[in-house]
Amino acid sequence: MVTKVPPRHAPAHRALRLLLAGGVTAVSLVAVPGTAAAEDDKSAGTTLTVAVSQSIDSLSPFLAQKLTSTSIHRLAYEYLTNYDAKDARTVPGLATAWTPSADKLTWTYTIRENSKWSDGQPATAEDAAWTFNKMMTDPNAATANGSFTANFAQVTAPDPKTLVIRLKKPQATMTALDVPIVPKHVWEKVGDFSKFNNDKQFPIVGNGPFVITDFKVDQYIKLKPNKTFWRGAPKFDELVFKYYKDGDAAVAALQKGEVSFVPNLTPAQAAALKTQQNVKVNDAPGRRFYAIATNPGARAQDGKTFGNGHKALLDPAVRKALFLAVDRTTLVDKVFQGHAVEGEGYIPPRFGSYFWKPEDAQKRSYDPVAAERTLVAAGYRKNAEGKRIGKDGKPLEFRILCHATDPNDKAVGKYLQEWWGALGIGLKVECLDSVSDPWVKGDYDLAFDGWSVNPDPDYVLSIHTCGTLPATVKDSGATDNFICDKEFDGLYAQQAVEYDTAKRADLVKRMQSRLYDTGYMNIMAYPNALEAYRTDQIASITTMPEAAGNLWGQDGYWSWWSATPTASASGGDSSGSGTTLWLVLGPVALVLVAVGVWTARRRRTTADDRE
Repeated sequence: MVTKVPPRHAPAHRALRLLLAGGVTAVSLVAVPGTAAAEDDKSAGTTLTVAVSQSIDSLSPFLAQKLTSTSIHRLAYEYLTNYDAKDARTVPGLATAWTPSADKLTWTYTIRENSKWSDGQPATAEDAAWTFNKMMTDPNAATANGSFTANFAQVTAPDPKTLVIRLKKPQATMTALDVPIVPKHVWEKVGDFSKFNNDKQFPIVGNGPFVITDFKVDQYIKLKPNKTFWRGAPKFDELVFKYYKDGDAAVAALQKGEVSFVPNLTPAQAAALKTQQNVKVNDAPGRRFYAIATNPGARAQDGKTFGNGHKALLDPAVRKALFLAVDRTTLVDKVFQGHAVEGEGYIPPRFGSYFWKPEDAQKRSYDPVAAERTLVAAGYRKNAEGKRIGKDGKPLEFRILCHATDPNDKAVGKYLQEWWGALGIGLKVECLDSVSDPWVKGDYDLAFDGWSVNPDPDYVLSIHTCGTLPATVKDSGATDNFICDKEFDGLYAQQAVEYDTAKRADLVKRMQSRLYDTGYMNIMAYPNALEAYRTDQIASITTMPEAAGNLWGQDGYWSWWSATPTASASGGDSSGSGTTLWLVLGPVALVLVAVGVWTARRRRTTADDRE
């Protein structure tokens, strides 16, 4: 959910709140005789199959916001810059160098000469200029990443190797423009960008380490190595993301050697896998937060309201009382069983320079007695049956949107029912396979929320600005949960133009403080990246950061690009039946299911949607 990604990846979706909602994903390395894969490769090469449990919202980089979608776009398209796998510092991508003018209003990028589109045409500065100009002139093309170009005044390509971006005012994200660059000669033929999902003609032309070769909605998406990728081709012969709704089944497949990698494990699954031969469990600090979001009154930029959010949640006293009755320590200990850090600010502690936590006087510590006092002081008293009565004379009872595929949502929901029930407040936990529709319509009171955060936090901060609200009630905005606060917007505008890293970090912390004080969100935990892979199938794979990082949902393409099959996985057998290597990716992954026509719709991001 920066998600909304994925994140802010996200990212992202906006890789990406992400997340991480949902079941375990499975990955299979398979080349079956008689299939197209086997016919294409007579030597029965390796296929790395990643099991996911989240639908792709769009294969168009201009629309995609969920983590699985944006993660695939990182594999298929280059960005101007990338993040180093070791420490997330900015490194070259499609651009080899970048230079700002003295006033920081003009940025000149040198485009590499050794990048080609998968159809053989060279990738040039004209492709990048066209991508950005399309986002600047067509609101539908700015759906996913419009915050990056909103401050652009002009983008030109004076020659194939030179891209020039002129800004209206300085912009701090110019070395972190997480925008997939697309081939102009393909995309200039597209008509309505709001409806084009890029899912009908394959292979899809790209210049990343992989090429998308096939897609069946809610079944699978297949990719082949880009043999001309400038950094070198991936090691596996095919990469497949395949949907598995049942996380336990995916873990069982890993134990049997049918899958090679499982991300987003539950603590119980991780504990069981630690005793499994040839399985390595990776438990690393995560890049996402896990939160409760309240509906602050869904509205559009034209001022019209919509949805059916509970009016009582517009009262700061009610929100404060609810959050005072949330024991985050218990959730970390009991739900995450220690595989998480107690939540405080919006940015996870992994991003040290931006991490913020409230002062003691500001902090909402677990205090049910104070929660009771807050409600009574605000005029919410209990009736004879012990139910808390709202200003309308009716008992307070809220709904919370829960991701059916995420066991954490269900477990936390039970605790909330207990804690809030003690206050006389009822809670209905509504677990759905997809929370997208009610969320985007504003038909919710509260929701389990979360986003994967990028090294540069601009995106996940932007999704709480007034400008990301839908233009009208008929439109889809880029907002996370309809927050619109002028003070927050003012701080966001300041950090966006601040090049001094220390000053910008201070502004980002002030933004988190303001978001905390408005009380529309309660960050409960920063879950670890809890995942596992088979060492007898994957010889090596790169985490990010390399010292203690994650494999799934990275700020780049390092894990799948670097993954090396073991000798046994790549050798095949004498019968030519091919090698099977399964990868399992968990809670929130791509949803791949039955054959049929994909009715594309921009959906509400879920717990691991965005980078």
